[in-house]
Amino acid sequence: MTTNSNKEWTDFSIEDAMKLQAPTKGFLCPMSANTYGIDFQSFTIRDHIINKIFFKVQKPKEMPKLPPDFDMDKLRMIEYKFPRSFVECKTVATSLVFKVGARPVPNFVMVERHYFKGKLIKSWEFKVDFCMPNSVNNWEAMYDLPPMKKELVDEIVSNKYPSESDSFYFVDGKLVMHNKAKYTYYNDSE
Repeated sequence: MTTNSNKEWTDFSIEDAMKLQAPTKGFLCPMSANTYGIDFQSFTIRDHIINKIFFKVQKPKEMPKLPPDFDMDKLRMIEYKFPRSFVECKTVATSLVFKVGARPVPNFVMVERHYFKGKLIKSWEFKVDFCMPNSVNNWEAMYDLPPMKKELVDEIVSNKYPSESDSFYFVDGKLVMHNKAKYTYYNDSE
């Protein structure tokens, strides 16, 4: 498996992720790259100022049985449906609960790149210094969203063009996970 630039995924770095200006065509590493047993349990996105929850998901206690021909990459893809007020939100708070396996997880970094019409519009980098083996961790982040002109917000909410993101997860500088997301929006205020 190679990246868009024909670089081997094992050589894909945090710096490479931060240079991406467009969404990747596929996943840049296999699911087997997650040798640390990192397993997301729940994820919440909310408006930090008014505490409005925009999205919340929790892993089921029992995973459903998947058909033999199931495309496992679908487990790395999420589709969000957000109100316009999310795009206009000034400060977002996220909470990610995750487990790690039997190995310690040093320098866990997430790089998130958001694109509209195939071009980068937002980017973040988050870091957790260390996760103990066999632990459950809660990664909370609050961050300001860049202000956007009304015309751009209108265009994003129109859903005429793709809104998507790549999330890259690194342990000690090595890519271990790559997830993708697609976004659709609706008007919640006039």
